[in-house]
Amino acid sequence: MASNMFFFLSAEVGNMKREGGIVQNADIQIDAQIVLPGQLITREVGYLRGHGTYELDGSLYASVSGIVERVNKLISVKPLKAKYPGEVGDVVVGRITQVLQKTWRIEVNGRQSASLQLSAINLPGGAQRRRTTADELNMRTIFVENDLISCEVQQVHSDGQLALHTRSAKYGKLTGGQLITVPSALMKRVKNHFYSFTFGVDVILGLNGNIWISQTIRDDTNYDLKDIRTETKAEITSISREKISRVRNCIQALASAFAPISPDTIMETYEESIDRGLSCSDILKPDNIYEVTQRARLRR
Repeated sequence: MASNMFFFLSAEVGNMKREGGIVQNADIQIDAQIVLPGQLITREVGYLRGHGTYELDGSLYASVSGIVERVNKLISVKPLKAKYPGEVGDVVVGRITQVLQKTWRIEVNGRQSASLQLSAINLPGGAQRRRTTADELNMRTIFVENDLISCEVQQVHSDGQLALHTRSAKYGKLTGGQLITVPSALMKRVKNHFYSFTFGVDVILGLNGNIWISQTIRDDTNYDLKDIRTETKAEITSISREKISRVRNCIQALASAFAPISPDTIMETYEESIDRGLSCSDILKPDNIYEVTQRARLRR
């Protein structure tokens, strides 16, 4: 992974020159570009300096390696290796690390563990009532250590700790699939982070960098969505396993190329790997990574 990172960073900055300790590139576009410390972001006036930038002689430069983000006139650089900060409404995929009194601790790749209160979940059977001592004693029948779950950020406390909730049928325990972790900075915010591809694979794109990949949930209105996602006895065919593995390697290729990760870029990379006749394992060869992610890298 480290060699791939160097390979693609070298390709990105190959046409730059360094003058006085500052990387010069007059052709850089402001939005969604990878920059290095000291690299010129813009010479245009009127922009506000955000996190990860500094001003020198009226121009704006990057102070960290990362992705340039612009909100109106505010320009900031989002570090590629930073811990996930979390925002209210974010979809995340995490792992249970502790079961405490009325609370589960969850690892979400943040600065500290997130918390999921007993009152922030749907009780088995969908009962709407106050939580009792019996519910507290039965917490381990719902989630235990090492369980993977999908959830949503409900609140960000003043100390940065995230409070999560699973009050929706689409959230809950995850089984029968594969987890891949990528830098959270590469996760692109989209309208729907629960996505079903036409070739029979579902993904949950956690904004914390955890992505869950599984076979497509069958379309049956008489079957509860949460029961499907937690069904451990569902048969996964060899064809489905190969498709899941291909999607996983396509996502890893995008991460290695520092390309944004979204349903569109995953689909483009998947189709490119098929068109080139690549096996699942061949996708992650350095030369092939560069080829299959070409369209995705243009979306920066």
